[in-house]
Parts: sequence; C-alpha cells; structure tokens
Amino acid sequence: MTVFLCSKCGTAITPELAELAVIPDVSDDERDRDKETRRAPATVPRGHYAIDPEPWGPPYVVQDDQKDPKPAQSRGPMVCREEGFVISAGSRDTVLVHPDDAAGLQPLPNWENSSGCCGPTGDEGLNRACPCGAPVATLAADCFGPFELHLDPVRTYAFSQ
Repeated sequence: MTVFLCSKCGTAITPELAELAVIPDVSDDERDRDKETRRAPATVPRGHYAIDPEPWGPPYVVQDDQKDPKPAQSRGPMVCREEGFVISAGSRDTVLVHPDDAAGLQPLPNWENSSGCCGPTGDEGLNRACPCGAPVATLAADCFGPFELHLDPVRTYAFSQ
C-alpha cells in the first residue's frame, strides 16, 4: 500500500492506495455520465492509483497534423488554441487517483487554472493545492472530459510500507 505526500510539507495527500498495473478503460459514452454533474465515471476506482506514462497538462505544442488532430492528452478532448490544435508536452508519470481519494486538496486561490463549463477541464495546469498552499495536483472534472486527479510527480512523493 502506498500513501502520497506533499513534497513541500510532508502532509499525506491520500490514504493508503493500491497500485493498478494499467490505467483502466473508462466509458466515454454520454449515457454513462452522471445525470446531475455530467461527469464521466472516475478513471481510477477509489482506493487505487495508476501511473500515467503519457504527457499531461501544459506546456502544449502545436500538433503537426492539423487536419486530423488528436486529443490534447490521454482521455481528454481536443484542444484548439489561437495557433491551432495542440498536444500536451507536460509532465509524464503523473499519479492518477480518484478525486475523492485526495479530498483534503483545495482549489488554488481565485480558482486559478480551474476554468470549465461544469468543473475544471484540467488543461490549464495545476489547480489543486495541499493544505499548506503548495500546488500539487490537477483535477479534470468537466462535463466533456475525464473525471480524474493527477498528482504532480515532482510536487508529491510516494511512501510505501
């Protein structure tokens, strides 16, 4: 079992979690979204975590193929900026957890990097902080993307017993 802690202050961010070998496939069918929140099913079940080897979040770079663009990051929507469709060149190996397994994290002041229709899209950068105030994670919880929390691999660390 593994607990994830804040690199700045050492506060436990999660309870004990069990590692998943791979990121589960989650339905992206509109009918599977929660009827009230419009959120997708959580990518990772409660009590577990997975390592996402793909880039997540900013910075973004312009995609080579603008006629057949790909989603900006794994399990996310396509993102079009002024310069065209972009793809993440952000951190690899983020720790993917169920958002409820890090319930003590708070939005950044003034909801920084948390824009979205029904919740933060997760494509603007770190948007959740440890109680000490250190930005440590990115929540994606909007009505058109995944429902997941990415712990930054530098701003958090694992402790296993």
